[in-house]
Amino acid sequence: MQRPIRSSLALFAVVALGVAGAACAPEAGAPLDAPSDADAHAPTDAPTDAPFLVVLGNAQDGGYPQAGTPPGSAWDPALRRFASSLAIVDPVSGERWILDATPDFRDQLHLLDRVAPAATVPGVDGIFLTHAHVGHYTGLIHLGREIIGARGVPVHAMPRMAAFLSSHGPWDQLVRLENIELRPLANGVPVRLNERLTVTPFVVPHRDEYSETVGFRIEGPTRTAIYLPDIDKWERWDAEGTRIEDVLADVDVAYLDGTFFADGEIPDRAMSEIPHPFVVETLARFADAPASVRARIRFIHLNRTNPALHPGSGAREQIEAAGLRVAEPMEVVPL
Repeated sequence: MQRPIRSSLALFAVVALGVAGAACAPEAGAPLDAPSDADAHAPTDAPTDAPFLVVLGNAQDGGYPQAGTPPGSAWDPALRRFASSLAIVDPVSGERWILDATPDFRDQLHLLDRVAPAATVPGVDGIFLTHAHVGHYTGLIHLGREIIGARGVPVHAMPRMAAFLSSHGPWDQLVRLENIELRPLANGVPVRLNERLTVTPFVVPHRDEYSETVGFRIEGPTRTAIYLPDIDKWERWDAEGTRIEDVLADVDVAYLDGTFFADGEIPDRAMSEIPHPFVVETLARFADAPASVRARIRFIHLNRTNPALHPGSGAREQIEAAGLRVAEPMEVVPL
């Protein structure tokens, strides 16, 4: 059903590099749900009908702080960060899609409603899932009869991911009661959202206990973005015949796995068991790349132990000095 056209553009609160001007992130430490001064910073030449991405979270699966974090400054509400997720919005059609349904789905849907209000509940025209680790699909439970009681929300998933949801409770109940409607994804096959937007999944190596793992390429009328929150070491992808440099060659912004900053970050656990690319490895890999390429990269999916999660940290300064960035909650990227 067609929704009313939205002309308000508090949406361009933060604009990705590649658009004229520097990004205007919300003030460091400001609560995610606080009113923003977005309108004051919206570029005057921004097209008010352009589709866009908005970052709904930049933390690892458990958010920040995670359960079990001892009482202290980490529990300051101003420091809270939600699990990694993006939304795609077309302000002309009023359509909204979400990439990954996280444990913070309730709050993230509220944030999306503030940026791009919907005429219905949940007002989501589709959810795209990257894989079956808990930070990426468990928010689907909010669509069930105990909460929203949604009807037929399209959930786009790869074959193993769809089979997992169909055959394991409580997710199978969402399917049986038609709270969600599973839509198949295939590696490299674009999904046309409407005449202006497509999303294409691409398989990446990761710990695939219950499903495949994919990233997404999002293409709009004028810009293209990559969402890749989880992957094993870049070298493993190299061995499979794909180089991250080639993937980034024709995109405008890339949200890449930044789970851990460096080795030894979790002293009581062998980090070889969770072989994400360290941020420092990505910095080294792109050290000789043109500045325009480095400027495309936004680190997302930062673990609670990653010092780069915090604005003003030495780790954050190192990233920015290298010409890269950390994804900011509620930043907007025109497509």
